[in-house]
Formats: sequence, C-alpha cells, structure tokens
Amino acid sequence: MLTAEQIKAARALLSWGQRELAEASGLSLPTIKRVEAARGTIRSTPATIMAIRKALEAEGIEFIRNGVVGVTCRRS
Repeated sequence: MLTAEQIKAARALLSWGQRELAEASGLSLPTIKRVEAARGTIRSTPATIMAIRKALEAEGIEFIRNGVVGVTCRRS
C-alpha cells in the first residue's frame, strides 16, 4: 500500500510538482491533492493508486517494502 508521504517523497526525487504527477498518471490535479492530503495509508480507489504507482515507477521510482516506508530512485 502507498502512503501520501511516499508519493510526496517520490515526486521530490523526480523534481515533480503535483501537476506533473497528475499529467503522468492521467488523474486530475484535485485528485492528486486529495490523495497527498491523506495521513498514512491512502484511502482511494485501486485504479487511482495504481495510476499513481505506475506513473512514478515508469520514471524509476521503487517503493520500499521491507518493513520500512520509503522510496528510492533507480534512474541515473
């Protein structure tokens, strides 16, 4: 499951604003703002979460799952 903190951290690694994530994921800017305003695990539709995850992973973001909440970027 993704957290709002992970999404924000991933955007920071990519130097993306919310608008860039909205465009890359095919979601509206208000949707991105709502998702990022959540605390902890995101409560949204599976399709919304998957669209965000796919957009970020396509740019090299990896979500850490080993009992740690975090992100890393594999692109150079």
